[in-house]
Amino acid sequence: MTGILDRLRNLRAADAPTHGGRVLAYVYDAGVPELDELADAAASLARPVNALDPTVFPSVAVMEREVLGFVRRALHGRRDVVGSVTSGGTESCLLAVKTARDLWRAEHGSTASGRRPRLLVPATAHAAFQKAARLFDLELDTVPCRPDGAVAAEDVIARMDGDVALVVVSAPAYPSGALDPIRAVAAAAQAHGIRCHVDACFGGLVLPWWTDAPAWDFRVTGVTSISADLHKYGYAPKGVSVLLHRGRRQHRAQFFATTRWPGYPVVNPTLLGSKSASPLAASWAIVQRLGDSGFAELTASIRRVATGIRSEVDGIPGLVVLGDPVGPALALIADPTAMPALRVDPHRLADELARRGWRIQHQPGFVQADGTRLPRSAHLTLTPVLERELGGFRRALVQAADAVRGRPPADGRALAAAVRALGYGARRVPGPAAAWRLLRLAGAARATSDRPLAGLMALVEELPAPVAEALLTELLARLSEPR
Repeated sequence: MTGILDRLRNLRAADAPTHGGRVLAYVYDAGVPELDELADAAASLARPVNALDPTVFPSVAVMEREVLGFVRRALHGRRDVVGSVTSGGTESCLLAVKTARDLWRAEHGSTASGRRPRLLVPATAHAAFQKAARLFDLELDTVPCRPDGAVAAEDVIARMDGDVALVVVSAPAYPSGALDPIRAVAAAAQAHGIRCHVDACFGGLVLPWWTDAPAWDFRVTGVTSISADLHKYGYAPKGVSVLLHRGRRQHRAQFFATTRWPGYPVVNPTLLGSKSASPLAASWAIVQRLGDSGFAELTASIRRVATGIRSEVDGIPGLVVLGDPVGPALALIADPTAMPALRVDPHRLADELARRGWRIQHQPGFVQADGTRLPRSAHLTLTPVLERELGGFRRALVQAADAVRGRPPADGRALAAAVRALGYGARRVPGPAAAWRLLRLAGAARATSDRPLAGLMALVEELPAPVAEALLTELLARLSEPR
């Protein structure tokens, strides 16, 4: 047994650090070791439990009821707000869409207007909603955003019609940190008889204590559902999230139930059947420990981090914060008003910071349907633990910016042209073998946390989306193939 665990420790040594604030994406460290210990103990106690059936394991129902109650209070829901604990933000988003589609079909008929129901989202809505549209056969209608990553309420409202099953707004949008115009969109959705989902998977356990954030939750008329992840700023282990609905009828439409087979009656509130109770137990324990005051204290720490980093960026020539973010996310872009010799390319910056032991997240530039381009950026997820290391990060940010200032962005045009010359494009994508050859040609056939990514991101920006998606699929799939 010792040898097995020793090997796992060796494998883990190659991972990016999950604690200490050095990775500003993917992980959410409160900086409170006691919470990790509490979560581990609670998860261990619940490890043998199958959360499929709370009548056999009533502890599941108690923990879920108390977690939902806490989140409902935080999001200003009344007694008519009910919901479920899910396996993560993607499942919460999928279920919100599936529920809205089913109710739309019941109310309008499956072929109303001769069209599939539409899912109306800003371009910055999480990719989980693209997945939901594909899985549940909705037409995805994406509303372009301004170059600063914000969407105009009137642009969303103009697309509302009777074939829209659900409109989605974000609190905040992950790529930009912008808080969508939730009040205006939700009010218009209600006037049109359309359900409105607030995706607060990222900010749902921060924004309730972000003192000057505008109302975005169940206080807002027209908001019919909200998702909020407990494995983000609820500081629980992956994966656990909450999906809340306004009204029992809507919540019950989320369920799958059948007695039409010879086995036990199946009633699932979520996409999963059998599921671990450990993430639920860990999140329940953390909520019990922190309470409202604990979350408020941790959020105040995140706010101080955000203020400190924004202040530092303001003093760095050639680098700016994208738009006007609200909450725990920032996106950094090259200052478009600066001379090229002074600009700091965010992908070069991210690579340089990684070399110095800090990891922020590359986000490719994105051309929207109306031709408006969202600039390439670098995303920062801010956590309480980073306050202890804020001085070190600010110094590293300045030094990294100085090191790459004036360097032109990576250019993927030549390689993209070669890919097109081979006949690959929007209508013809490479299969596994061809995709692997192209990745090797690009020097990107190895994905590690210490590898510069500016070149790969530049290629992603230039390639047609189906080709880029095929290459990235192959890159990730090869990592776990048996050797």
